[in-house]
Amino acid sequence: MKKLFFKKLNKQNRGYTIIETMIATSIFLVVVMIGMSALLNANLIQQKSQNMRSIMDNLSFIMEDMSRNLRTGYNYHCGTTVSETPLSCAFGSTVFFEAAAGTIGNSVDQWGYKIESLDGGVTYNISRSVNGEPFEQLNSEEIKIDGIFSGFSVIGAEPPTGDTQQPFVIIRLVGKITYRGVDTPFLLQTSVSQRLLDR
Repeated sequence: MKKLFFKKLNKQNRGYTIIETMIATSIFLVVVMIGMSALLNANLIQQKSQNMRSIMDNLSFIMEDMSRNLRTGYNYHCGTTVSETPLSCAFGSTVFFEAAAGTIGNSVDQWGYKIESLDGGVTYNISRSVNGEPFEQLNSEEIKIDGIFSGFSVIGAEPPTGDTQQPFVIIRLVGKITYRGVDTPFLLQTSVSQRLLDR
């Protein structure tokens, strides 16, 4: 009876075999690898969305900059050259205007925005000229502007001749954001009315 009791006791206290330990370790490693890949994937998605957000913030800042400066400016001129004469247009790629601190009769201090191509019509960018300086690109390289559908419409820019139309600019930006081989299209439009009363 004593022998039988000790045999049962020895069988109960013998521990894990090496195969059971290897199986448990393998299952643990599989679970850790799945967890690590999910964590790395989540980190990659977060980084991509953060970079995309930064690009979208750049585009939003450009629209806000154009809107604010056009709203406080006056003497809108839709054309390819600087001019003090206000001029409306149904659709154009360039708009010039007198900045809030500018003076009438001085074409050197005019500001301008332009949708322009630097490579012969393949890629278009948004550029700004301040006080008659050369145009400088505003958008980041990931933002590709469509030169056909993007532009400016100026309404009621000419001096009033019995009309009550306040000078008005419509800004349209169409294009795509290319980031890591993925294209995300965008279409932005806003309208800006001149803050000063039409003279």
